[in-house]
Amino acid sequence: MSDRVHDAATWRTLASEHARRAERWTIPHLERRRRGDKHPVMDFLFDYYPYSPGKLRTWHPGIGVELRGDWQPPSGASAYRSTARGWTVDPATVDPARLSLALRILQGTQTRPAQHSCFGMHEWAMVYRIDPGQVRHEKQPLRLSINEISAAVDEVGLRCTHIDAYRFFTDEAVPLNATVPTRTDQPDVEQPGCLHANMDLFKYAMWFQPYVPGDLVLDCFELSAYAREIDMRASPYNVSDFGYPAIAIETPTGRREYAREQRVIAERARPLRAQLLSTLRAVESAATRVPSA
Repeated sequence: MSDRVHDAATWRTLASEHARRAERWTIPHLERRRRGDKHPVMDFLFDYYPYSPGKLRTWHPGIGVELRGDWQPPSGASAYRSTARGWTVDPATVDPARLSLALRILQGTQTRPAQHSCFGMHEWAMVYRIDPGQVRHEKQPLRLSINEISAAVDEVGLRCTHIDAYRFFTDEAVPLNATVPTRTDQPDVEQPGCLHANMDLFKYAMWFQPYVPGDLVLDCFELSAYAREIDMRASPYNVSDFGYPAIAIETPTGRREYAREQRVIAERARPLRAQLLSTLRAVESAATRVPSA
């Protein structure tokens, strides 16, 4: 039983508005890709997070909405069922293990205090004492030498809590980190001051499409885009050609600026995480009410 009903005029408007909003991001990305141009911020959002521009552009109503009229599920969207008068998302198709994991990570992150002392050094740890020929973003120039980067890491220290940043540290940087984040303990250590934890709201929203409504997906994507911009501005890479001035975290002033941005992003992330939690709990509740076959 659906909680809300959208007639054809309503869902057409919502789908059209979603597409226009998404195209702000997808059209420039596709144009760059056709030209073979790289972008240090936007490529990450479409490559590291393996969701195509087409998926971002596709609108879904979310759990508990029935769509009337001539609406049809998008190609490949199998998590829908027909009703007597339309279509709705089918909670029986959700992956319960993945849902449980996401809820644990999101709930734990939401309830922990934020840490603002890492200063974005994870990108620096990824090139710490590395051979210059092995730098991951080989198309993007460094703004400091490897020796200067390594000296900054030694001075500032490493306090990364995010497994998907930590796993790219150089072998020499790994033992310098204050903790050893793992995939197993991720639900117990993820914290809301972490830029990558806040960027990952987009990942979790996409994990559960079409159960998550399209406007929340785009809200999470736009936050991720801003967080990734700060991530690269605070990195040892020179991204000034893209209009991103450096946040020089090798200096006290730069570290203060980075911590301020962390707080801004964390404040923007909190209500989005709460909405995502509420949505996924609704999915979990609906799934438990589905009768067994």
